[in-house]
Amino acid sequence: MNWRMGIVAALAVLALVIGLARLEEPRADLVMRDALVGQTPVTVMHLPEAEGPVVVIAHGFAGSRQLMAAWQLSLAHAGFLTVSFDFAGHGRNPVPMSGDVTRIDGTTRLLMEETGRVTDFAVTLPGAVPRVALLGHSMASDIVVRQGLADPRVAAVVGLSVFSAAITPEQPANMLILNGQWEGALRAEAVRVMAEIGAAEGETIGTPGAGFARRAAPVPLVEHVGILYAPAGMQEAIDWLGASLGVTPKSGPVNLGPWIIVTLFGVVLLMRPLARLLPAGAAPWHPDRRLFWALAIVPALVTPLILSLFETRFLPVLVADYLALHLALYGALVLAAAAWAGGLPRLRGWVWGMALALYGIAVFGGIMDRYVGSFVPHPGRIAVIAAILPGAVLAMLADAVLSEATRAALWRRIVARGMFLISLGVAVALDFERLFFLIIILPVILLFYLSFGTMGRFVGQRTGSVVAVGLGLGLILGWALGVTFPMFDPGL
Repeated sequence: MNWRMGIVAALAVLALVIGLARLEEPRADLVMRDALVGQTPVTVMHLPEAEGPVVVIAHGFAGSRQLMAAWQLSLAHAGFLTVSFDFAGHGRNPVPMSGDVTRIDGTTRLLMEETGRVTDFAVTLPGAVPRVALLGHSMASDIVVRQGLADPRVAAVVGLSVFSAAITPEQPANMLILNGQWEGALRAEAVRVMAEIGAAEGETIGTPGAGFARRAAPVPLVEHVGILYAPAGMQEAIDWLGASLGVTPKSGPVNLGPWIIVTLFGVVLLMRPLARLLPAGAAPWHPDRRLFWALAIVPALVTPLILSLFETRFLPVLVADYLALHLALYGALVLAAAAWAGGLPRLRGWVWGMALALYGIAVFGGIMDRYVGSFVPHPGRIAVIAAILPGAVLAMLADAVLSEATRAALWRRIVARGMFLISLGVAVALDFERLFFLIIILPVILLFYLSFGTMGRFVGQRTGSVVAVGLGLGLILGWALGVTFPMFDPGL
């Protein structure tokens, strides 16, 4: 390792140390504990000897308690007793989602009941009073609206990225609606809701805590996920809940977003000097331009067309069974065509691929699990991960062939990965009713390419091993998908 790599390693370690220190700092002054409400995992956060009302915090589809940590930390430091939880089928909740997802008296009712049980637990906390606020993001915005109407203890509702048919001009009586500035459709719905009571976005009708009150506000410069780390939105909620619940906030928002980026940047950057410890390898197979275009386009378009002809439900996880088959078929088609053209990769480098996977899952994933979102599976997810892994490995091996272990020209890498995303988009278009949840995975895969894909690139640039890159990224992708998609059993 030369002196330049030494500097890179030092910068990576520095980013990790600073980032982790700043992420841990807001936790130091709080009372924090995990508990179970039945089988629902919950996290309690509050200031020492805090007394007063409770805020119950609910995550969105494919989310977890960890994803709501910035909001929970902010509200806990402000002086509220806070409880977050993993919905059925999410995070480390071992109970699958169930019921009919298309009916209010199906899955929605069951999630409302779970929210009610968590609320029952929350009001028994030492110092808690039976006066509650509910805060929910995306999917959970509808749940907290409906549960707020059903539970007389609920004095205020805060919805993030809101859409709920239960919102009327009269109900909920005390509600704050927050949408990201770049959430066009949801902001339009909020504008419609406010127009029904003669108000505009950004206006407040009534006084929180004194009868009817409602406000819909855009959170600047964020979208559906960014709103979970936006201090401006958190300040709006702190002020609203303070007025609604009779609490004088003790502090403002906790800004975790930049430090999460710094920390994960350090993890990714550290892989560069680590990869230099691997043996240098020769350039992999290079298909000519015409063959490359055929390999990139034909399997991507053929895969969803073939799968549309068959039943693809075999896993107790929403759309993950289809995704597993899509990954496997796409990967198999690319690899078969590459083998026919004489470009099947040699098995050199599988040990390096395993090392890449271990680093990605244990180090990057460990940090993700503590500060961003659930990455550690409960035992019920092991079989799901095992079922997804073969397809994920095949797809990432195909990606590594097309990208020449990431040594290909930038335009080739963009085309190959762009066509795979288009392939998933075609699948959604062919069966929107069942596969529309795949839309959620598209930005996740894009982030996968930017983070884990960069780590794989460091390995590929050094070794030239298609197997190392494909196997490593495939194992990480299979793991990530297996711990993210909600477990689901409609028969429960």
